[in-house]
Amino acid sequence: MEQQDLNKRLLLALALSFLVFVGYSYLFPQKKTPVQAEQNITANLAPKAAAAEPAAANKPAAAAVRTGQAPAVKEKGKVLATVTSKTFKMTIDDFGRISQYELLENKYNDKEGHKVQILGANEVKPLEIRFSDTKLNDEAFKVPYTLSGTPDIDVSTSAQVVILTQKLSTLTVTKKITIHPDGSYVLDVTTSSPAPYFITPGHRPMADSSRYMLVRGALVEGADGVITTIPDGDAKGTETFKKAKIASAFDRYVATMFYNFKTGMDVSILKTGKDDPLIFVAGGQNTHLGGYIGPKEYKTLYRINPKLTNTIEFGWFTFLSRPFFKVLLWIHGIIGNWGWAIILFTLLVKLTLFPLSYKGMMSMQKLKDLAPKMKELKAKYKGDPAKLNAQMMEMYKKNGANPMGGCLPMILQIPVFFALYRVLLNADELQGAVWIHGWINNLAGADPYYVLPVLMGVTMWFQQRITPNNFTDPLQEKIFKWFPVLMAGMFIVMPFPSGLVLYWVVNNLFTIGQQYVINKAYAKHKAKMIAAHKKEKDS
Repeated sequence: MEQQDLNKRLLLALALSFLVFVGYSYLFPQKKTPVQAEQNITANLAPKAAAAEPAAANKPAAAAVRTGQAPAVKEKGKVLATVTSKTFKMTIDDFGRISQYELLENKYNDKEGHKVQILGANEVKPLEIRFSDTKLNDEAFKVPYTLSGTPDIDVSTSAQVVILTQKLSTLTVTKKITIHPDGSYVLDVTTSSPAPYFITPGHRPMADSSRYMLVRGALVEGADGVITTIPDGDAKGTETFKKAKIASAFDRYVATMFYNFKTGMDVSILKTGKDDPLIFVAGGQNTHLGGYIGPKEYKTLYRINPKLTNTIEFGWFTFLSRPFFKVLLWIHGIIGNWGWAIILFTLLVKLTLFPLSYKGMMSMQKLKDLAPKMKELKAKYKGDPAKLNAQMMEMYKKNGANPMGGCLPMILQIPVFFALYRVLLNADELQGAVWIHGWINNLAGADPYYVLPVLMGVTMWFQQRITPNNFTDPLQEKIFKWFPVLMAGMFIVMPFPSGLVLYWVVNNLFTIGQQYVINKAYAKHKAKMIAAHKKEKDS
């Protein structure tokens, strides 16, 4: 196989893998039937015995939490308090839970312009408690909490305290929640006597209904700093983590989490009827936890605690996406515009990879010129593969061509592209981010006029025109020629984030410029080689 053909096959494989990676998840999204969350959890937690054993607190966390069944709560709890800041509105119900959390910033509005509420109506809510003692647990879901103080609480300028009390027949539970303007809070739970229980940050929020292959589920940072992600649909229901630092239930842009960096938390992961993970943290007579609910905005999480930025998850390529994201944040901090930050980041990537790209493209140019000689050798040594290979290697060596030179830059582009794809698809900062007023007013949304998708197709086509190629398979050549049209059409039909399409367009433009530079450099190199060969021949 000729090396240019191999290079094109690699590029074609990359492009087709992108289509499969993104297109399939868009056309065939994971379907979830609306199931009463309490029923899901009941199926997983239903106890074998009528009551918990006295030693339940000493059992492993996953086993202990299963001894507490949650009765189905068919009706919404009564709202005890409404907490409002400049960016959110939170309601707390008489089951002592955060029953709803509404995003007030306009950039989070849905397509109809309505404010987004991120907690599912039938899902397990943050701050819900499950007692290990079945009888006590049953009673806890019948006896409401009471509120101390005013029901209308404003945290726009400073933190405020909400105190909730539940008086059971044998136990009094007090929840003290200190809520800050940024959505973070401090939770102190006390019980009048020891009674093993578990508390949850709730089922993951649901603030995004896009059809792309996104990572949603639970994230736990263990005592050793290792981060474990359990996506929706993959929970086993037996996962446990001792002395964990962070336990987060997250969606594309938002999360609800507990954290404790001093003593850690004993975390159990249960699963719903659809195998989605549900986090529970073991509690004691005096439990102290940090908490947060809201957008996964880097600056907000960093201000609360820099370690919380670990909860920003980018999927398989997090190891590469996270440093890319930090570089983008740094560039944005200088110029203040996410669109131009994406453009400058793309330029930075191209400059970093240019030395390798230069060598690879120069090698491809040489291989193109050697193509007629390759065909002659193939015809001459058709029945002797070993001799053919030896002659071709000799020809490569004589002409300074590296048959694998064009592969490395292309291979390096694969993880770079997918890592940046994850950043631009998941970064909350792109929500409502304006690049050019009147045109791209939301880099997390699609281009309303389809200019970028069309430009992407045009630049891909032009890039093909000036890039050396030598397909031996006519079918591959036809597919490759029609690929820009296919990609442009897909980006028009599917509402891809304009920030991602912008990156692709700019990357194509820089690649075109890079190809022109290399073509001119090779033309000069070729002229010198011809002149030297002629001089040698004349002498």
